[in-house]
Amino acid sequence: MNRRPLPALPPAPRKRRARPGREGRTAALFLLPSLLGTAVFVLLPFAETVRRSFFDGLGCSFTGLANYRSVLQNSAFRLAAGNTARFLCTCVPVLLLVSLGLALGVRAVGRRRDGRPTVRGNVFRTSFLLPMAIPVASIVVLWQALFAQNGLVNGALQALGAQPVDFMGTGAAFWVLVFTYVWKNSGYDMILWLAGLDGIPGELYEAAAVDGANARQQFFWITLPNLLPTLALVGVLSLLNSFKAFREAFLVGGAYPHESMYLLQHLFNNWFLSLDLPRLTAAAVLTALALSGLILALQRFWTKGE
Repeated sequence: MNRRPLPALPPAPRKRRARPGREGRTAALFLLPSLLGTAVFVLLPFAETVRRSFFDGLGCSFTGLANYRSVLQNSAFRLAAGNTARFLCTCVPVLLLVSLGLALGVRAVGRRRDGRPTVRGNVFRTSFLLPMAIPVASIVVLWQALFAQNGLVNGALQALGAQPVDFMGTGAAFWVLVFTYVWKNSGYDMILWLAGLDGIPGELYEAAAVDGANARQQFFWITLPNLLPTLALVGVLSLLNSFKAFREAFLVGGAYPHESMYLLQHLFNNWFLSLDLPRLTAAAVLTALALSGLILALQRFWTKGE
């Protein structure tokens, strides 16, 4: 019996390759609104700030580096810069250590053996994130209730037979600010650390356990090296978020708080209110350069460590 040959299939249509220039134009079209917004609201104002730092208050007469010399010789600027540097050097390392400890604790008690989260772990994670949801005004009220002259902390000290402490009128105000910053931001950094911990393959820990490595050895030889990229991210974000502590300090202490917590933000605010634009712009440029250099140095150090 003769069989008829099957009809030949039509050739598959060729896919049109997108031209590289067309893809670039499409990407640029989508990026155009963000680039315009960044240029109009960030780059152009900063360029004008740099220009005004070399001119007088009216922005007409060129003064050279006179504004920068005036800023560097100003005692209020030196005090604010020293307090800000002290605040950063104290808060950022403490926050990194506290948030990493919280992340390890939540991960240890908040997961079953199969890796699924437990209800207790979710409760712990949520409780540490609550300070981020509290408005700044409510934090200030809590701050005043705890650390005022007749606050709860002094009441507890008197009940224990100790002398009350003027937290907001002495050098203790700086440590109150440090405590508030760490308490408010530790939950956010904890989530970032948890994301980094979840990215470490579990096979590494299983292989290390088979080789006889204990928990401490696994932490120093597996966990910490694999958390270096997360450390870079958390460190930079913590550094930037540390400048937001000005809100609490300003609402409690006003424009001129105790000298131990007088930060650069207080100085900028006071110079802006007095319309001292030459020194304000020069100080802003110096702060931006110092902060950018610090971030680039940290990124280079962490990249070299990887």
